[in-house]
Amino acid sequence: MDRIAQLKAFLEDSPNDSFLQHALALEYIKLNDDAAARGVFEALLAREPGYVGSYYHLGRLLERTGERDAAIAAYEKGMSVARAARDMHAYNELQAAYEDLTDE
Repeated sequence: MDRIAQLKAFLEDSPNDSFLQHALALEYIKLNDDAAARGVFEALLAREPGYVGSYYHLGRLLERTGERDAAIAAYEKGMSVARAARDMHAYNELQAAYEDLTDE
């Protein structure tokens, strides 16, 4: 069974498991299926906006697909969430990505 099928099977038992959803989106990215990955990230963040790790990957995906303003918004939201959670490691990663994108 491939990883996507395996993750989907796990999600049948735990449909709101954010870790599994995040992992599924990353698998879609590996397959260059940005549309599927984006859908999973957006659904995950709509349900659990505090899942800070997904903002970075969503932002990178949006950058890659040429959606600069949406990527900036994802990084900004992620920085806000990370700051509120006092997750400075995530905050610094998001800030670095944000600055790389906005300093051009």
